[in-house]
Amino acid sequence: MKKMSFKERLKSIGTGGIIIRAFLIWFVIAVLIFPNANLLISVFFKNGEFSTSVFGKLISSERAMRSLENSFILAISLVVTVSIVGILLVMFTEYFDIKGAKILKVGYMSTLVYGGIILCTGYKFIYGANGIFTKILLGVNPNIDPKWFTGYFAVMFIMTFACTSNHIVFLTNAVRQIDYQNIEAARNMGASFGTILFKVVLPVLKPILFAITILTFLTGLGAMAAPLIVGGESFQTINPMIITFAQSSYSREIAALLAIILGIATVILLSIMNKMEKGGNYISISKTKSKIRKQKITNPVANFIAHALAYFLFVIYTAPILLVIIYSFSDSSSIKNATLSFGSLTLQNYKILFTNANVFKPYVISIIYSLLAAVIGAIIAVLVSRIIHKSKGRFAAALEYSMMIPWLLPSTLIALGIMITYDTPRILMGNKVLVGSVGILLLAYIIVKIPFSLRMIKAAFFGVEASLEESARCMGSSSFYTMRRVIMPIILPSILSIIVLNFISMLVEYDLTVFLYHPLLQPLGIVIKSASDENASLNAQAMTFVYAVVLIIISTAVLYFTKGKKSRKN
Repeated sequence: MKKMSFKERLKSIGTGGIIIRAFLIWFVIAVLIFPNANLLISVFFKNGEFSTSVFGKLISSERAMRSLENSFILAISLVVTVSIVGILLVMFTEYFDIKGAKILKVGYMSTLVYGGIILCTGYKFIYGANGIFTKILLGVNPNIDPKWFTGYFAVMFIMTFACTSNHIVFLTNAVRQIDYQNIEAARNMGASFGTILFKVVLPVLKPILFAITILTFLTGLGAMAAPLIVGGESFQTINPMIITFAQSSYSREIAALLAIILGIATVILLSIMNKMEKGGNYISISKTKSKIRKQKITNPVANFIAHALAYFLFVIYTAPILLVIIYSFSDSSSIKNATLSFGSLTLQNYKILFTNANVFKPYVISIIYSLLAAVIGAIIAVLVSRIIHKSKGRFAAALEYSMMIPWLLPSTLIALGIMITYDTPRILMGNKVLVGSVGILLLAYIIVKIPFSLRMIKAAFFGVEASLEESARCMGSSSFYTMRRVIMPIILPSILSIIVLNFISMLVEYDLTVFLYHPLLQPLGIVIKSASDENASLNAQAMTFVYAVVLIIISTAVLYFTKGKKSRKN
């Protein structure tokens, strides 16, 4: 086949294709590459010369060094605690014969329907200085410090139960695919219950467990909500310190360096995970011969302990969400005194939400930002996926890899890159200053959701049979017509699912928002965080519960319609 010239390739692409490619090139350079490159230059190049003076600033800053130490301590601790709790949850619901396992699983999965800010706020209102559990403790022992639930222990406690969602999602599927014949064979050979569990079952899950462990470690390194809300002065991690240092022009480069260190750690660990995944042996969990059956715990003592622990964990998971719901119907005095009574129940909080424009405003702001970002991100992902699907050249490959940049970088690094780069007029942005504008937060939301959207929509594209497009082409249909009338109807359900999932995930986004939000347009994440502070008004605290309940309802409904319907069809 004769190789096409550059002019011939341009002609084959068409005017519309050229415009789309030009837009995507601009997007990659202006949004994904230049801000991050400029951040590196601003940190390591002073007056046009390479400089490492920022390392001296970092080392001399006790708070910065302590935050680095705390982040790694937290990450290592979470690897241990989350692995133990996460494996137990999956064993209780999928492997052991535990009574009420379906109900238990619903409770264990509750963290999937509300964000970190809401979760931390819920735990704080239980165990914090004015929490209901703290009130009980003070009644037993008045000498207990009301602020006992702060620092390292509080952060680790909350994040341990917040980070088990990966075990629930991924490890559950792995357990269900274990070949039951292997278990039967081991039992017939005289292996004990414990031997089968530790020598047959758990080794099969190693590839999945390794990947989850890496993700847990990264979550600990990038912890934001928990250290901010319950960490106190004694236990602040990298991301909260980045927020603190970024507020001053003098210490902003320290904030940038901390973000870069976090980004480098993320890239290294994700690379290790990717390499391990490629080299791992998944045969044992992918070729299922016999459906696994739940194992009865024959020892009465062990069976009692397993049931007690399973329901104890259920209480820990569900208590925050139940109290958030109850307190959303309580008056201010009940919230202040951490008391519950039928006489204090009221609908006034919900009435205020839906009748007071100022109270409802954060919802409107978050919905608009989240919806626009989800839709625009999906559109960009569709355009890129179409190019990747049609072309196998260098441009398509470079475009795909470029769009994955936000996946490798922490949100704080992305936010700082945009802040430092576009606080002055730039030709790439039409000589407009983006910092302080309404659109800068929208841009950041789009950036962080591009990788996920692209991966999912790309998979949908490659699920379309090539013969359909080929038939349309043979009938004289243009590329645009084929895309609109043949391909889009097939991939539209996947696109809509991605839009709603991204929409929900950004409703209470905080990591990016805290850097880039407009002071007059505060989204929900900022409002909820402010209401969790000790000096927040009782009315603000009451509305936090209402915000959380409405968000839980929305998230649950979205998950039901996107996942529930699909499972019923299957």
